[in-house]
This record gives sequence, C-alpha cells and structure tokens, in this order.
Amino acid sequence: MSEHTGGRHDGGAGHPGEASDHGTVDRGILDRDTTLKRALRLPALTLFGLVYLVPLTVFTTYGLVTEQTGGRLATAYVVTLLAMAFTAFSYAAMVRAYPVSGSAYTYTSKAFGGHAGFLSGWALLLDYLFLPMLNYLVIGIYLNAQFPGVPIGVWALIAIALVTVLNVVGITTIANVNVAIIAAQAVFIVLFVALAVKTIAGQPVDLLAPFTGDGSVTGNGAVFAGAAVLALSFLGFDAVSTMAEEAENPRRDIPRAIVSVTVGGGILFIILSWLSQAAYPATTFEVADSGSLDVMVKVGGQFLSTFFTAAYVAGAFGSALTSQASVTRIMYTMGRDGVFPKVLGTLHPRFRTPVLAIAIVSVISLAAELISLATLASLVSFGALFAFSVVNLSVVKTYWVDRHERGGGAALRYLVAPVVGFALILWLWTSLSSTALWTGLAWLAVGVVWLAVLTKGFRRRPPEVEFSEQAEGAIPRH
Repeated sequence: MSEHTGGRHDGGAGHPGEASDHGTVDRGILDRDTTLKRALRLPALTLFGLVYLVPLTVFTTYGLVTEQTGGRLATAYVVTLLAMAFTAFSYAAMVRAYPVSGSAYTYTSKAFGGHAGFLSGWALLLDYLFLPMLNYLVIGIYLNAQFPGVPIGVWALIAIALVTVLNVVGITTIANVNVAIIAAQAVFIVLFVALAVKTIAGQPVDLLAPFTGDGSVTGNGAVFAGAAVLALSFLGFDAVSTMAEEAENPRRDIPRAIVSVTVGGGILFIILSWLSQAAYPATTFEVADSGSLDVMVKVGGQFLSTFFTAAYVAGAFGSALTSQASVTRIMYTMGRDGVFPKVLGTLHPRFRTPVLAIAIVSVISLAAELISLATLASLVSFGALFAFSVVNLSVVKTYWVDRHERGGGAALRYLVAPVVGFALILWLWTSLSSTALWTGLAWLAVGVVWLAVLTKGFRRRPPEVEFSEQAEGAIPRH
C-alpha cells in the first residue's frame, strides 16, 4: 500500500530531498514530504485504544462520581456507554469515508466546511492537551503517596520526559510498550475481581445498590452529570481514529477497533464499578480523589492497594503516551493543512514522527500541578463531548444529505443512529459543571478569534484539508 500524507511528491528517480550526486542529504532535519509509517494492524489499533482508555480509569474519578451520584456510579457508566456506542458507530462510518489522520477535525471539515472543522479540531485540542496533563498529575500524586520524599512535580517531570522520548522514537515502539502495560493491568483486574467476589460472598450485599444508590442523592440529573464526567473514560475510540494514516488497512481495521474499544471498555467499566461498590458500599470518602484506595484496602488489604498503585501508574503512563501521540497527530494534520503554522505539519526524516508538535505538548503538560483533578476531568470531557456531537451530525451530512445513501438500512445507520447519538451527547454536554462549561466556552471563544485572524475576518476560507485518499469516491457505497 502506498503511503502519503497529502504532501507534494516530486517526480524523477529519487525521493524528494534524497541524497545528491555527491551522496549528501540536502534536506533539513524536518521533512514535509516524509510520511507517517503504516505499521498498525487491528490488534495493535485495538490495544492502542484500550491503553488510551486505561482499563483502570474507572478508579480515576471513582470517589468523585460516586459521591456526585449517591452511589450510582454503575448507572452513570451505563448512560455514558449508551451515548458513546452511538458515537462510536458514527466515528466508524466517518473513518471509512476519510481514512486519514485528523479525527473529528477532518470529518467536520469535509462535512460542514473548514470553519466548522477548525472549531471541532480546536475543541478536541482542549481534551487532548489536558488528558496527558491529567495523567501526569495522577502519576505524581500516586507515586508521591508511595515515596513522600519525592515531590509530585518531580515524578510528573520524569514521566513527561519518558513519554516525550518514546513518542519521538515512533509509533511501533509505543505499540510494544502498550503490550506490557495492558498485561500488568490485566493481571491486576483478574486479581481484583477474584478478591471482590470473595468479599461480596462473605457479607450481606444489595446487588442493585450500585445502580440504585443509597438515596443520599436523588434525581436523574445527578446521574447525567456524573455520566458527563465519565465521558473522558471513552476517549480511546477517538484516539484510534487519529491513527488512520499509520494503519495498514484503515477502512477495515479502524472501524472494527473503534467499536471493539468502546463496547469492550464500557462493559469493563460497568463490571468494575459494580464490583467495587458492592464490595465497599460507601458513597462518601475522606478524600474523594483517592476514594478507590479505600476500596482496595477493603477488598485486598495493603498488598492490593500497593499493587493497584503500580498498575494504575503504569496505565496512566500508557494513557499519557498514547494521548500525546494522538494530539500531536491532530496538530500535525492542522499544521500540514495551514490551519496552524506550517512547521507543525512536518515530520522527522528518520523517525517519521511530528517532533515539534510532541515538544509543544510536553511543554504545555508542565502545568500539570496547577489544575485540580476534578477540573481537569471536566475540561477533558467538555472538549470530547463537543467534538463527538459534531461527528454525529457529520454522518448525517456526509452520507444522508451529500451522498444520498438512503437505501436498505441506510436510514437507520446514517440518520436515526447519529441523531440519537447527537441528542445523548448534547444532554451529557449540558450536564457538566458550570466551571467546565464556562471554561470550555471561553476556549471555544479563543478559537473563534484565531479563526477570524486566520481567515482575515472570515472573508476567506480556512486552508483546506489535503487528503491522502481523495474524498471524491473515497466513501464506499453499501
């Protein structure tokens, strides 16, 4: 399969910037014509998404959402999974249409034009920029708890440095690291499930309590507010879509990986949250940010608590690794197309990775200690939910309106399902805290200002996306 990213390819016997007659390389350290390496198959793509989800992320906001919903964490995950499942199918449909890097930015640009595409990409940047930061903060907090002599900031800085190096080296290295991280978390999950079942069997348990709560918080509004925060747990399927230009068969494997990651991850979250609350039916915690540690001590004592910390930190590291890879691919796409400075749309000639974008994200992540966990979680969810809503609408515009795909089950796939997905996502989006909503809207306002500068007061169109597989005829008919 040929590889190209939309950049110019010169004719002649050699590749652009290749060695001259004297054998010297005359290109700079960053080569715009260097292409992303197609190295990922379905297992690696699915693994990438699962690592991005972090199977143990259910414990990141465990205490916060359990208190918020009055013990109905499992119900909140059911609501979130329902909304995310519809959206995952929309992503799968759009990646079959445009199997290129860029995610919601690419899909929205082609469906609604460059202005809408820019704002969608800008919203995604909010959650992608903050998700690595959230992971670095969590790594620092948990390792500081184990080794109090080393400050949180030092642990975060070490993690940032390691993630940056691995991202520069390349996507194949990341895939190999992901295997070890998932293996460690899988071992912990098996042990936790076994010990939780043993704990539940040895005490009187209301099996429906994790869904109905303890009555301390009433109304469905609290469940939807909690479900909105939990949206960050499902960012793995969106991350998979950003790897389209590094997949060997993106039209076949990316949609399969997206659906597998979403449904599989959601079911796992529901099971783990149900087991946790059934084994330890508390709905308030002394420290909500680390409420999951109370569960671990109850289920398996200090040993399980220590094991959990190790597995969780490994998962957070893997999530930081993959989330930084994803956001730099989005920045690469937007730079390549002139929406951001062109220099961001370049790749290192040896590693074939967007080195400058990686460096920028690493610098931004240094602010990890300046924002609270609750605020970071809500802001990540804001950006994700905004982009998800637009992707659902993009399916309707692309297939139903533009392509006139209306035969057979097309009405269900390209109209009903994405509209339902849009409605559910919109409900979650408006259920976020006022702080998250206002901060997110302020971020969008900055995006509008930058778009006005970019387009000379909206008098010209933003730079168009250059596709590696042209849109005309790119959408397979069913």
